[in-house]
Amino acid sequence: MSGGTYYVPATSKWPILASVSLGVMMTGMGMVLVHDRGTPVMAVGILAVLVVMALWFRDVVLESRQGLYDAQMDRSFRQGMAWFIFSEVMFFAAFFGALFYIRTFALPWLDGEGAKGVAALLWPDFTASWPLMSPPDSAVAGPAQTFSPWQLPLVNTLILVASSITLTVAHEGLKEGHRDTTRNWLFATLLLAVTFIVIQGVEYYEAYTYYGITLEAGIYGATFFLLTGFHGAHVIIGATILAVMLVRVLRGHFSSDNHFGFEAACWYWHFVDVVWIGLFLFVYVF
Repeated sequence: MSGGTYYVPATSKWPILASVSLGVMMTGMGMVLVHDRGTPVMAVGILAVLVVMALWFRDVVLESRQGLYDAQMDRSFRQGMAWFIFSEVMFFAAFFGALFYIRTFALPWLDGEGAKGVAALLWPDFTASWPLMSPPDSAVAGPAQTFSPWQLPLVNTLILVASSITLTVAHEGLKEGHRDTTRNWLFATLLLAVTFIVIQGVEYYEAYTYYGITLEAGIYGATFFLLTGFHGAHVIIGATILAVMLVRVLRGHFSSDNHFGFEAACWYWHFVDVVWIGLFLFVYVF
């Protein structure tokens, strides 16, 4: 492209279709949460969002392969991805903040400590502790026991740390023009990602079957599944992105100096890894 030009897709239909799809999906979710019905609406919305994303990203890939993007577009993509990851940071910060608030303020107040210790009048026999095995309200059953952080959680931590290393090797291989290195180490990263997901599924099965850790198991169960569940969803999304990157590498996409799609996938995956380290420390260890 000549200097000073900026590619803008004409009359793109994807933004409005994405908005409509998201609206249908959120309407369905609201119906399910409030009225316990609306699953078909939610399913249609989710499917529509996935289809729009796939077709929109396909067009972006085709435009990039046609050489329609310049340095300014590259900066725009980088800024957009940076802001997206920042929004994800704030998303998880809200859940970590809720966890810290409960442990630092709410539970001690219910035990008679602090400026709002009068809350102890609600359940005078309650004793604050974490993990909260015995919720103050006897109508709520707490978990039977908690996970040892040094078993499956530690294994998954090592797997994700290893996956960041293998992905970095793949990225460096791409920058050096060694496509075989990129392909092999990216495939290894994808295998580690799938292994993490499988182990997380095993842990959830054990949580419900043997440990009594459910979404209804008091505040501990709720925060456990909110944090690990949303992180698991992000791992699945990240693994899907890595699989797409692997297919593109196999098709000969990317070059040593033009591969932001691959680099953006690396940014996202490293973010997911960092979040898990926080989860391992504050959900399982401390």
